[in-house]
Amino acid sequence: MTTAKTALDDVAALHTRHVLTPWLAQAGRTVPTIVRGDGAALYDDHGKRYLDFSAGLVAVNLGHAHPGVAAAIGAQAATLAYAAPSLGNDRRAELARAIVDISPWADEGARVFFTTGGGEANEDALKFARAIGGRHKVLTAYRSFHGSAPGAGTLSGENRRWPNEPGIPGVARFFAPFPYRSPFHTRDPREEVERAIDHLETVVQYEGPSSIAALLIEPVVGSNGVILYPDGYLARVRELCDRHGILLIFDEVMTGFGRTGEAFAAQTFGVRPDMITFAKGVTSAYVPLGGVAMRESLAAHFDSRALPSGHTYSGHPLAMAAGVAVLRAYREERLFERARELEPLLRARLEGLRERHRAIGEIRGVGAFFGIELVADRETREPLVPWQGARNLAPFFNDLLGSGLYVLGRYNVAIVSPPLVISENEIDEGVAILDHALTRLERGD
Repeated sequence: MTTAKTALDDVAALHTRHVLTPWLAQAGRTVPTIVRGDGAALYDDHGKRYLDFSAGLVAVNLGHAHPGVAAAIGAQAATLAYAAPSLGNDRRAELARAIVDISPWADEGARVFFTTGGGEANEDALKFARAIGGRHKVLTAYRSFHGSAPGAGTLSGENRRWPNEPGIPGVARFFAPFPYRSPFHTRDPREEVERAIDHLETVVQYEGPSSIAALLIEPVVGSNGVILYPDGYLARVRELCDRHGILLIFDEVMTGFGRTGEAFAAQTFGVRPDMITFAKGVTSAYVPLGGVAMRESLAAHFDSRALPSGHTYSGHPLAMAAGVAVLRAYREERLFERARELEPLLRARLEGLRERHRAIGEIRGVGAFFGIELVADRETREPLVPWQGARNLAPFFNDLLGSGLYVLGRYNVAIVSPPLVISENEIDEGVAILDHALTRLERGD
């Protein structure tokens, strides 16, 4: 027993000594060492179970340790572990076709370029847009995250872009609607849309419509608060882009592959972009993979011109095999439909929490993608900690983790986005842990 405990402690010490953890000060961190997953649950090296209420980083849509996906990865590794992206590959072609078949352009056709992650996909989508239109500028929202590398970091709007500055040229930003905390000084959703579109049109005019290649936007704001735009906003953005010859790119790294109840949020909201960037759910995060899906009329541009991008691991066979197996599982297990079934269940349970806790200002979400906005004052909507401020709610999220619940959070927003395979009993279990932790938070424990 002593030897086993020492070995476990050595793992934690090795992690502390040799691993750099993203976005956090490294000193003084004590976190569990996760060694196994099963469905909606994670297990640490001491055997403790944690309910994964955020699907990792809104990524493990299929749940952990799906046997079909594990078998597909293993079989591919035993057959072909690598093929240069300039060569054909059976799994690569199969996955691209499967993505096109569930895309918003299934009727008109599309093509897919594979990357290793979402940030890389966003950078490539911008390159493609610049090459197609001969324009150089791109518009992105302030409250957005599109990746952390220098290019994708510049495309991001919030404070994680700052270490990349001055960054790449040609990026201009705008304010998108946020009904709960309107940047346009209104609480009327229709007026919010009108003011937001007027503002965006002004930005376009000041930047010069003929110089703008693309507008990149998350159809649901992800890690910056799970913000749903008011009805009609995305359609109006589509119309504005069409009017000025601007390509519309949806960053669906979080919303793609069933998170909103459809294959893509583009279908959920009935708006066709020109490109979709994706990652995370395409392999349920089992193997790193991202990509750009592009409608055929644009992809054809590169039939006679060189595609201006390439990566050593583009369309890596192990990732392709994982993606093919994951998309098959989504279909056979009806998990996109399952997200639609989870929406009223999650909404009811989380609204129940709001009724019991004045620290919750708003519950918002779609499909299996919800945000809990924590406030100091419900009437004034003062956030419990300032967004992008020096204070954070790490003690609250650590309290949840200590109670066996993993929840992703940024500043004053907790993100509830469980694996789509989660059961009703597991949802109730997670909500009960949240209930107790919120009570302790409000008491100041």
